[in-house]
Amino acid sequence: MGRLFGTDGIRGVYGTDLNSALAREVGRALVQVLPKGDDGKSRILIGMDTRLSSFSLADSVMQGICEAGGDTVQIEVCSTPAVAYLVVKHKFDAGVMISASHNPFEYNGIKVFGADGFKLNDTLEEKIEALILDNDELFHRTKPMGSLEYDFSAVDEYAEYIIGSASCRLDGLRVGIDCANGSASVTAEKIFTSLGAECHMLADKPDGRNINKDCGSTHLGGLKELVKEKGLDAGIAFDGDADRCLAIDENGNEVDGDFILAILACKLKNEGKLKGNTLVGTVMSNLGLVKFCEERGIDFLATKVGDRYVLEALNEKGLSLGGEQSGHIILRELSTTGDGQLTAVYLLSHLKESGKSLSTLAKVMRKYPQYMINVSADSDSKAAFKTDEVIKEIIAESEREMGNHGRILIRPSGTEPLIRVMTEGDDPNIAEEICKKLAENIEKRLAELKFK
Repeated sequence: MGRLFGTDGIRGVYGTDLNSALAREVGRALVQVLPKGDDGKSRILIGMDTRLSSFSLADSVMQGICEAGGDTVQIEVCSTPAVAYLVVKHKFDAGVMISASHNPFEYNGIKVFGADGFKLNDTLEEKIEALILDNDELFHRTKPMGSLEYDFSAVDEYAEYIIGSASCRLDGLRVGIDCANGSASVTAEKIFTSLGAECHMLADKPDGRNINKDCGSTHLGGLKELVKEKGLDAGIAFDGDADRCLAIDENGNEVDGDFILAILACKLKNEGKLKGNTLVGTVMSNLGLVKFCEERGIDFLATKVGDRYVLEALNEKGLSLGGEQSGHIILRELSTTGDGQLTAVYLLSHLKESGKSLSTLAKVMRKYPQYMINVSADSDSKAAFKTDEVIKEIIAESEREMGNHGRILIRPSGTEPLIRVMTEGDDPNIAEEICKKLAENIEKRLAELKFK
């Protein structure tokens, strides 16, 4: 991770880690590092999620871009993948999405896409960081101010693209859709009703503060109840910027990203469209997904955690499907990033065409018991975690205790002030006990280091 950019852009608590002044500097720096068009200017698209702070941050990024001589087009509330799609379609030099994704309301973030629709590479992110943090003299304006436009029809273009990606209509399907009071609130109902589904909407009334609050892909309880209460065929849950998708089967059971990957891998393999006969996951993917691949004769490739690393592997090896348990699913033939609404359309199309229930489709994979505990950790604690010999021995002892029953994975979060402690194994009692003890000991050691 860089000094400003994490695994998914710049992110932090609005007013503390991230403010309008920083957003303005990001806009200025972005114009400096981008390739210019034939007219010597940069054209940059700006979208945002529904947080109150998103409007302020978007305006500040826009101001910085214009001050540096770039032109901007604002489309206001949209999903992150909509920005990626529209950047390519309308040949922008870059796209900026203001969102903290699945994080609570008080957080926000800045994600940047290049002209190719991919998130900026590490080199460009480092250049932006250096311009902001190391060069006070850079931003004296020498060029005429850039221009600002608004295009509120652009989001409809994206919705039409997602509708057109469906392999069949969804007539007869009864679906619950949880928009997390976020970006999907402006498009999801249109997309799925246009395809013929009977939609029962949930958390689609954003008020600027309720994004991800007890709803969406991180809080599935409300959607589970809706599916069971109304006897629906499935439930679909997005996160705040709609780049994630999780599902609920007709019985109210969660179908997470690993299950979705397994279902879609079967579909693509049967159709001869699973490129390289390979599925890309991460080191956090459930062991059940790895076993599924072994049983189906599919190669499994694990990357570091983060959809950007999944995407890198897909691009480098020319593959077609990858993603994360959290619901970032990348259908590389159709998108340059994880897209929750695209994933949902693809999954529901398969549900309709197969004539099977979602619970039946999900039986292709057996999930191994997995436990995760988040330990609070600021940047100093994260640094200490990586180097402290006592913590290394705590982890080694737990690995010896786990033995051949499963595995342990511990990593600092790239998007939140947390260290994630995960255990997984064939015996749920052992996995849970080790996870709790490990998290407890790490938390205790980090506290000791703070007072040294």
